Amino acid sequence: MTFWDASAILPLLVQEPETEAMHARLSEDPAVAVWWGTPVECASALARLEREGVPSGMIEEAFARLETLAASWAEVEPHDEVREIARRLLRVHTLRAADALQLAAATLLAGHRPPSLSIVVLDARLRTAAAKEGFRTA
Repeated sequence: MTFWDASAILPLLVQEPETEAMHARLSEDPAVAVWWGTPVECASALARLEREGVPSGMIEEAFARLETLAASWAEVEPHDEVREIARRLLRVHTLRAADALQLAAATLLAGHRPPSLSIVVLDARLRTAAAKEGFRTA
């Protein structure tokens, strides 16, 4: 199982420079885990693309792909421990709140043993924090 950040899921939904690499990564390990808020983060990114002029038909297709992906992935649910870990991460790393929650969820999924879990992440700031926490980043 691999933990996927929303930044890495978006290229699976819409064509981006990283799309081919992310599809290849997904085919290597189709057991995907995400944070509970990932579908909302993806919806936010798709809505932004729509506001920027991406045709609504393409956005509708992307939302359909999101639903298909979400049906097969495992989600780390909201939990007090995720919130506590995220608060610590915000004091240690330069992260946005949603990214701290993503990394906290991955920490919980890894059983507090970050080297035991790979994270697929395209966001540079989150990738740096994940590596510093000991995760294998892809």
